[in-house]
Formats: sequence, C-alpha cells, structure tokens
Amino acid sequence: MRWTLLLAAVAARGEVTYTKEVSRILQAKCAQCHRPNDIAPFELSTYEQAVTWAIDIERVVTEGIMPPWKPVEGHGNFRDSFALTADEKRDLLAWIRGGMPKGDETDLPPPLANKADWPLGEPDRVVEMPQAYAPPRGRDVYRCFVLDPQIDSDKWVSAVDVLPGNRQSVHHAILYLDSSGEAERLDRQDEEPGYSCYGGPGFSIVGQNFDGLFGLLGLDATLGGWAPGARARHLPDGIGMRLRRTAKIVMQVHYYSALSTEPDRTRVGIYYSTKPVEKGLYYFPLFQTRLEIPAGASKHEVRAQFAMPPFFDARAILTFPHMHLLGREIRTEIEPPRESAKPLLWIDKWDFNWQGAYTYVEPVKIPAFTRLRLTCTYDNSANNPRNPNDPPKVVRWGEETSDEMCINFLGLTFDNERLFNVP
Repeated sequence: MRWTLLLAAVAARGEVTYTKEVSRILQAKCAQCHRPNDIAPFELSTYEQAVTWAIDIERVVTEGIMPPWKPVEGHGNFRDSFALTADEKRDLLAWIRGGMPKGDETDLPPPLANKADWPLGEPDRVVEMPQAYAPPRGRDVYRCFVLDPQIDSDKWVSAVDVLPGNRQSVHHAILYLDSSGEAERLDRQDEEPGYSCYGGPGFSIVGQNFDGLFGLLGLDATLGGWAPGARARHLPDGIGMRLRRTAKIVMQVHYYSALSTEPDRTRVGIYYSTKPVEKGLYYFPLFQTRLEIPAGASKHEVRAQFAMPPFFDARAILTFPHMHLLGREIRTEIEPPRESAKPLLWIDKWDFNWQGAYTYVEPVKIPAFTRLRLTCTYDNSANNPRNPNDPPKVVRWGEETSDEMCINFLGLTFDNERLFNVP
C-alpha cells in the first residue's frame, strides 16, 4: 500500500525519465561502486546499463539491500551518506514500473570525472607491495608488507585508500607505522614476500615515537585500514594523520579465498592535507576479546565499556566497526558525566561484505570521564546462512574468518593534545 501511494504521487506530478531524474540518482548513490574495476559486479553509468539491470535494481531497492548504507538513522549523524531518500526510491521504482523511458538527451547531467582506479582522484603518493604474493586457497593467512612512502619531511595525511590487487582473496588490511626498523628486519628473515604476522604486525606499536604521550601509548601508530565495502573519505578540514619521514608503512593483509589462487599486489594511495592541520587524528579501539558465543544461540550479546581518563576530553570524528560472519548488530553509545546515554552508531543489519568508516557531520564531544559502551550481537544458529560452521559450534575471539570480533575503531581528536604531544 505504501509504495502504491508513492507511485500514485509520482504519476500525479509527471513522468520520471532516465535523463532527468534516474541518471542523477545513480551518479550520486550508485556509481562510486558500480564503475570499472571496483567492488560492484557491473557498471551503472549509461541508460542501457540501467535498463539491463532494472529488474535487479527494483528488487534490491524494494528490499532495502542497496545501496548498502548501514547506520540506522538517528544513531549518529554522518556525512557522505549514499542511502536513498524516500523520494529517490520512489522515482527509481516509478521509472522501472513505468517502462523505463529515456527522456530528452539534453536533460542528462555532465558525466562523472574519470578517476581511474582511485575514487578520490589520483593520490599524492602511491605505495605498493614490493612483490606480488599468492596466498594458499582455503586457508586464513596474515602477511605484513613493508611499504616505503619515500618522503623527506613529515606529512599530514587527509585520506588513505587501499586498492586490493585481488579482491577475491583480500579479507581486510590494516596500516601500521614503524619507525623502529623492526618490520624491515622481520621482512629480511622471511623467504617469501613480506612476513608472517598473525595476531598483529609482529612488533610493538607502543612507544614508536617518544615525543609525547600519544606516541608512548601507540595511538599514532596506525594510518587506517580497509575492509570489503569500505570507501575512502577525506578527513574534515583542520584534521590529519601524521606520517613521519622516519616511518615505514606496514600493511597487514588478511587473506582468505575459497576460489582464487591468483597473486595479489595491493596498493595504498595517500592523500596529503591541503589545508593547515590543527588537530591530529588518533585511532582508539573499543573492543571486547572475552567473547564466547554458544552453539545454536540466535541472539547472543557481548558488551564492552571504557571510561575516558581525566584531561582526555575528546571528539569523535569517525567510527569504524568490525565483526565477522556471525555478527548481526553492533551499537556504540556514550554516557557523558551527569548526562543520559547518547548514540554514536547502530547497525542493525550487519553485513560482513559491506564495512567501512563513517564520518560525523559534526564532531561528537566525549568529555573526560565519559563512558563508552559497545554492544555486539551474534547469530550462531543453524538458521544463519553465513554461519561458517555446520553444525554450529562455540565461537570465540580470533583473527580467522570463522572466529569472531567485537570492535569499533573510533577516530578521535583530543582537546588537550598540546599538553601531551611535542609539536
């Protein structure tokens, strides 16, 4: 009934055409993935392509599957949303069910700029694995690769994009920074490309830089990461991640493929900040490793919490949640002193294939003594089609695909940064 009323409203205001309405919707909400050499299996940049896939578009839009924007509205206000509005859904369905009229060619919007492999445009610096690596099929493998950015001075980074060389085998990637030379030593000792690094980068990220408290705590030893579905975004103006001239980028790649044995040579694109940076971005992991998901449990919750220490008044710039195949919901909220709890993020339909970081429209204040709460919900029943175990078995924290995780990386700035760090 709801869609019938919406379509009736469209009919009352006139015909929806590809050239006037639909092309603009596809450009804004679909073309960032449905483009050559990206994660989507087909393009959506022409009228003919839209007509070819119209039946599939109707189904996934009606069922709310696509576009895969995961945060629930009202639980964090995020920028760069590619969720369809009610009007956009209405127009897409009206166009398909109305016979898919093309319309007047003069109504077409300008074509999107060709950004080749990089959705954000050509990076300032591209680094890649020194050698290709062919992971074994059907087994979880963690390899670390040392990447040299070759810079002669410290840089502030606005965005980092990871371009997998083989999307069928790259499970996720985390970018660490190493100024100690330890990663290079580990690389030299391993005969294969990179080195084995199950459980972390193989060296301590704590105390990488001794010019401030954040360095001693290791909060500045991460440059971001990538997971299936993640889209690179620039940080807000005035915020950046420091890439020191002495640092090597250590890319930890988790490989798992049931199909492909093709070699991988993942690349990393680095975008420097174009405006003065006033605050550094630091990744803070809120997580719970003590999890034990019973076999057969269809709604098992795991919780974690953390209280911000004195003087560590922070602001949340972005959030990057992560679970595996049993994940169903993930929720993060904050409870500032003398205030009621406030939502930071809620994903009620977790999909392992569509992960990513979400940037707030406005930074969220997290005063000292604020409690951060994380809740992860899992379905370990036989009714979960993504359950890797048949029959279900007890699942605990671990880094393999069949294990689980409960973690949310919060990208934070700190109001008192100058008290703790040496410029």
